[in-house]
Amino acid sequence: MFAPSQLEVRRFFCATYRKWRDGAPLIPMEAIAADWIAEHPEYHDELADEGAALEKVYTVEEGRTNPFLHLSMHLTITEQHAIDQPSGIRQAVDLLAARRNSRHEAHHVAMEALGEMIWASQRSGLPPDGHTYLDKVRQAATR
Repeated sequence: MFAPSQLEVRRFFCATYRKWRDGAPLIPMEAIAADWIAEHPEYHDELADEGAALEKVYTVEEGRTNPFLHLSMHLTITEQHAIDQPSGIRQAVDLLAARRNSRHEAHHVAMEALGEMIWASQRSGLPPDGHTYLDKVRQAATR
């Protein structure tokens, strides 16, 4: 399991943004990340300044999304979809995308459920509950 540090994640996204912007070749994971970076132009200025990105602290009080967490969650859901893990997530995300008429919007809805699962796991000290996460995405897809 790959568990990069916060700084490694930020460097990855900043480097990927730079390569994408400059038209440089991308490895497969960078290409996936670049697709999501392209969907979020509001993050481009922050991704362009790696030094500032490495030092920035994002707080809830700011009322602003952490672009690195947000993009990481897009990558997580993309990978979960690709390998259908937890089993059934591919179908649930596809149905959600069809209902919302947007893969991007489907990801944002799934992110809410993913974030809740992670928060609950951290708070309880128990492993993440993939079944509850999947159920929440399915419920959103069938509303």
